[in-house]
Amino acid sequence: MASSDGMLIAADTGEVRPDVLAAMAAAALGLGRSTSEEVGLGSLREVVTRCRDGHIVVYAVGERALLVVLGDEGLDVANLHLRSRPVVERLEAIVQREGVSAG
Repeated sequence: MASSDGMLIAADTGEVRPDVLAAMAAAALGLGRSTSEEVGLGSLREVVTRCRDGHIVVYAVGERALLVVLGDEGLDVANLHLRSRPVVERLEAIVQREGVSAG
């Protein structure tokens, strides 16, 4: 999890450098937000990057934070989206209460 400006909040990434992932995910989310505003399809919910060996899913946690989920090639992305929505909403409430700074 990171703030929308790419500052790491919490991580469990194994061999991936969490500070670098936080910054890159924030950039991806920012580009996704700009694109969603340009095309007028409503507020951005997530950005999915599909790679040869897996997926990187960046969820918008309100305007102040983001959640990154890394999954292998067997990840059921549709199921992840269904199961993640309540988690993202709960995280958004915590972020608002705790006052994580917006980027």
